[in-house]
Parts: sequence; C-alpha cells; structure tokens
Amino acid sequence: MVNSEAQPDAPPLRGELVSEAGAATCPTTHRPRSQRFLVRDGGRGDRLCPWHAVVHRSMLRISIPTALVVGTILTAINQGTVLADGQFPSELGWKIPLTYCVPFCVSTWGALRASRVPTGRR
Repeated sequence: MVNSEAQPDAPPLRGELVSEAGAATCPTTHRPRSQRFLVRDGGRGDRLCPWHAVVHRSMLRISIPTALVVGTILTAINQGTVLADGQFPSELGWKIPLTYCVPFCVSTWGALRASRVPTGRR
C-alpha cells in the first residue's frame, strides 16, 4: 500500500509505505535505516525494511508458487503412502502445513539475502 493521499505533509501511519521519488519506502521511524532491502517491482526498486520486504507483492509472487510446488513434492514424498491409503492421521494436521512453510521461508530468505542494500548506498 503506497500512501498517495492529497496531503503530502501528513505523517504516514505506523507501518504504512510512503512514496519517495516514485518508489515505495518505509517511514524512517519504522525500522532502522541500516537494514534495507531493494525489492524490484516492474521497473522500479523499493527500499524496504525486512518486514515490508517479506510481505511485498513481488516477493510473495516468487515465494508462494515456490512453496506450493516444493511443498507438494515434499508432501508426496514424505506422506504419499499414508494419503494414498486414504488415511489422515491427526499429526498430518501440523506436518503438512509445516512442509509448505519451509520452502516459503527458504525462498524468501534467499531473495532477501540477495536484495540487501549496504548501509549508506542508494
């Protein structure tokens, strides 16, 4: 969400993205400026804090499909025989969602590490 209201002097709400020269950025009070990530969306790059970088639309477009494909493959490998037998033990209620969370976290972590912006550089 980019703050594009008619009041440019109004301070942004806590956690709300603000527009800075055509790119979205976090308010300076949101997180330390030493931890910024350059997340590309279209042709522009948004300098974001860790939280906003993780929930940024372009980051989720990469991480969610990766989690769905890899999570499905891992679920088939690890729980395939149980599911093929038509059984659904109660422990699968936490194992299967966790199987999808792991590739999501790995994909997001890798993208964040690759997009880190050194301190003092734009």
